[in-house]
Amino acid sequence: MKVPILLLLSLPVFAQSTQPAAPSITPEWDISQTLDALSAQVKRLRPILDQLTPAEWVKRGAPDTYVAQWKGTRDELGYLANSIKVFEKQPERVTLALDTFFRLITLENRLNSFVEGVREYQNPAVGDLMVSVLGEANTNRDNLRQYITDLAATREKEFEIMDKEAQRCRSQMNAPRKAPTTSKPGSPNDE
Repeated sequence: MKVPILLLLSLPVFAQSTQPAAPSITPEWDISQTLDALSAQVKRLRPILDQLTPAEWVKRGAPDTYVAQWKGTRDELGYLANSIKVFEKQPERVTLALDTFFRLITLENRLNSFVEGVREYQNPAVGDLMVSVLGEANTNRDNLRQYITDLAATREKEFEIMDKEAQRCRSQMNAPRKAPTTSKPGSPNDE
């Protein structure tokens, strides 16, 4: 029975389509743009935070926890800026990506709780400006989160392949070896 050539040619395509798609990582150029944008937002937040005076707020009746929040937020802003710099140099490292992402989330949480004090005790417009700059980071945060997810999925797949290959090599090395066969005099192999 002859098999049509078209059917034979379609088999590799069919086999490929049944395999799960490998995750793709955002190109280095795209994640670099995301990190540049995050870095610019960090730079925009620094002068806003520097103009705040939470020690003056305390004199007017604000809780003194705002001073600690302000210092913690400024520190976290510096940590995020450093994390971004390190991550930009090695964008393939999952740990650096996670560190940057978690620092961004921490900064957002600190700013969100601090902004109410800014609005009440300093200037509502400055609080709105902080929220606006923070809101611009949403797309970059989502891009970073997706990058981390894709990077982790790719690394998991690579480790799975390496583990299977290591298991295969171990089983070959541990397999019982056949003793070489020697022919006896007078056997048919002597001819």
